[in-house]
Amino acid sequence: MSIEKQKFYISTAIPYVNSDPHIGFALEIIQADVVARYHRLLGEDVFFVTGTDENALKNVLAAEEKAVSPKELVDANAGKFRELSEILNISNDDFIRTTEDRHIRGAQKLWEACKEEDIYKKKYRGLYCVGCEEFYKESELVDGCCPEHKTKPEVVEEENYFFRLSSYQKKLEKLISTDEFRVIPETRKNEVLSFIRQGLEDFSISRSNERARNWGVPVPGDDSQRIFVWVDALSNYINALGYADDSEKFKEFWQDNENILHCIGKGILRFHGIYWIAILLSAGLRLPKTIFVHGYLMVDGQKISKTLGNVVSPKDVVQKYGTDSVRYYLLREISSTEDGDFSYKKFEGRYNADFAKGLGNLVLRVLTLAEKNTRFKSSIKSSIFQKDIDDAWKNYRKALEEFKFNDALEAVWRLIGVCDEYISKEKPWEEKESSAPAISNLLLVLGHVAWMVKPFLPETSDKIFKQLGIDPESETPWEEQELKINKGEALFPRL
Repeated sequence: MSIEKQKFYISTAIPYVNSDPHIGFALEIIQADVVARYHRLLGEDVFFVTGTDENALKNVLAAEEKAVSPKELVDANAGKFRELSEILNISNDDFIRTTEDRHIRGAQKLWEACKEEDIYKKKYRGLYCVGCEEFYKESELVDGCCPEHKTKPEVVEEENYFFRLSSYQKKLEKLISTDEFRVIPETRKNEVLSFIRQGLEDFSISRSNERARNWGVPVPGDDSQRIFVWVDALSNYINALGYADDSEKFKEFWQDNENILHCIGKGILRFHGIYWIAILLSAGLRLPKTIFVHGYLMVDGQKISKTLGNVVSPKDVVQKYGTDSVRYYLLREISSTEDGDFSYKKFEGRYNADFAKGLGNLVLRVLTLAEKNTRFKSSIKSSIFQKDIDDAWKNYRKALEEFKFNDALEAVWRLIGVCDEYISKEKPWEEKESSAPAISNLLLVLGHVAWMVKPFLPETSDKIFKQLGIDPESETPWEEQELKINKGEALFPRL
């Protein structure tokens, strides 16, 4: 009788497709991929979804600039984001576009599932930022401008549907303050609570067809309105699971699952930490367990901006340095919850220090020793490094449970450093009695390192297993398999 695996559902935010993907979104999708791969390593049944937000007004405006239809623009750019998953070796199980039928039907179903008293229509006047697709209070502006985009919001006056967010204030505050619904890190949790305690106001959840340029998901029962893009977009998380058809997958990974995680950037925390949760409460659906919030990625100390001309294409960086190198830099160099910086100078420095001199050099040295030493008998059963290995795994797991990707990699690289010191001390290149056991000790560590880097550097992990002659998918435990050393080329040639 097979034991049912624990379910784990993870999603990224879905980016607008008004322009090509840049290195900032690559950070988020790679972080989410590490979490998904780690939970698969734990033996869990993982479903990982990403996709594209295609119903935003900014997509329509971008299409107008290029003199193409919105559909032409979103089709072309959605393809680039789908390709990005392949370029970065992302292990997503699904890719949802918000122009798909399953999404449109799901967004409308969620609207109709909300309590009748929570949705009402009224006329209003407000300050709207198209870049954020969000209304701002005058007090929230900085020098009269949107705090995010530094542009003056436009005054909008029309009749729309509103969601009665104010009635969920106490419930939301309790959920977040008690960690029944977790917001990580603590600074972002406090940020959400501070906003809630200032007093929640009802928010507009539709736009007139005229202002939406007839683009987006129609409001059920009212052909004159489109669902506010953020309300429609957030529903992608359940629509990817088949919410519209009440599918078995939706029941398994959402309604009956306690492990639901959203990975998002700090700029959209309010939508996910407040609006999305209130809508789910109104519709009587399960809440996600955790939201993990990362910071922004800058380039050479400046915010990524087309105006500044500092947009970095992840595709270009991968073509130059390789997929795992890009994944490693973004995970090791950037604090997982704070703003970080990308620069080619830092990238090459980190590559040479940690890859060429670090992991790549250790693998090359140990495999060369194993090939040359006549006393070595293809065995890796040894325990001299057991405490170092156990400590590394303990620190690695703790770091990943807290989404501290750089700390998890630090634990692996400390173990690599222990091996370098051991080689210098034992001098296993000298043909002596202790050389073969020393090589066995080192090969055992390489096997553990290959497992640890698997969520972070999947290609590198596969290469190390292949060089060791180990089949990680075999029913025979990897430590008991007979090694077939195949040194091959260096993993990371020095730049």
